[in-house]
Amino acid sequence: MSYLLFKNAAQLVTPEGHSARFGEDMSRLRILSDAAVLIEDGTILFVGTTEDAEAYIAANLPLESKITRFDSSGKTILPGFVDSHTHFVFGGYREHEFNLRLQGAAYMEIMKAGGGIAYSIGETAAASEDELYELGWQRLQRMVGLGITTVEGKTGYGEDSETEDKMLRVMERLDQDHPIDIVKTYMGAHAVPKAYPGGASAYVDYLIAEGLPMAAGRADFCDVFCEKDVFELEDSERLLLAARDLGFRLKLHADEIVPLGGTALAAKLEATSADHLLKSSDEDLIAMRDAGTVATLLPCTAFSLKEDYARGRFMIDNGLAVALASDLNPGSCYTQSVPLIISLATIYMGLSIEETITALTLNGAAAIDRANSIGSLEAGKQADLILLDAPNYGHLSYHFAMNLVDTVVKKGRILN
Repeated sequence: MSYLLFKNAAQLVTPEGHSARFGEDMSRLRILSDAAVLIEDGTILFVGTTEDAEAYIAANLPLESKITRFDSSGKTILPGFVDSHTHFVFGGYREHEFNLRLQGAAYMEIMKAGGGIAYSIGETAAASEDELYELGWQRLQRMVGLGITTVEGKTGYGEDSETEDKMLRVMERLDQDHPIDIVKTYMGAHAVPKAYPGGASAYVDYLIAEGLPMAAGRADFCDVFCEKDVFELEDSERLLLAARDLGFRLKLHADEIVPLGGTALAAKLEATSADHLLKSSDEDLIAMRDAGTVATLLPCTAFSLKEDYARGRFMIDNGLAVALASDLNPGSCYTQSVPLIISLATIYMGLSIEETITALTLNGAAAIDRANSIGSLEAGKQADLILLDAPNYGHLSYHFAMNLVDTVVKKGRILN
């Protein structure tokens, strides 16, 4: 057995539990001074003060045990961040489109003119599997530097199952080769091909017949862009029910652009998460709370699109479980900046820094159904943790939009 001890940390901060924290429970963190984490072969063995950790070692480990001690003086230890909503595998870039939006062009207008998701679909189809792999690897490397230790990645830039299969193969290879854990989501229902005969309904027929069987057993989740003039409620529900029958867990892009009712559909289907939620009604959010569905909010997308932020404060005050994620994608949100997420959540969305930490760790893990193994620093969980170059966790919001991550540990392995 090999052991790694991080000791003398100025502070250790973590939510606790094996499921999402709802409402006011999101602000409840375990906070220790002069803290330590003992890791055994990639799993957390003990969390406590440095004195208690040394006493635990003396009482429980054989004298000949090889223990590497890492002095964490002046640092703050947190669980690794979980980015529970990204589209990080894609070809091509859309910087021209972004700058058009800065000049006043509407996102939906750009999509109708052949930009938006349709452009990324073409570029992704044209890219080879190895090209997409290399681009994905580069983006994962940036995530490591930001303290992200687990990420969700979606397909969705393919008009056919061949391209979607290519995207899944890329994520499967990256998950095997790269230290970051990748949770895979099948999102064939991202956009309706312009030339597809029969429109959205017929395309959903195709996805049910070919796309879902291709991804079944490979992707953990099925997601759908449930939006007016894209995949509306009836087609979204039909696809998700078929996905559930094949063993997929469910997610929805819901009520981002217009209040269509995707939030209520997520509650009805007891989806693991519903994401965006910019236009969700009070009633639908309460229904989602009662269903136990995690509300995954993506403030960087609202920032990029100059939209009002999702009502995170309202959601928490009314008992929902809120997660925060980047929505990294080539169009509406080309960033993976955790520091920006934290700044937007605390300054503009009304979340406390304690709630924000829970949203980026344990609740992010719950949004991808991994809270039983990651998202908090507790004995028995996977040893995913980060050390901040800061004396306490308050610096995450106070030293705003700055990356304070000093060291990243994944499954007990120091990555940087």
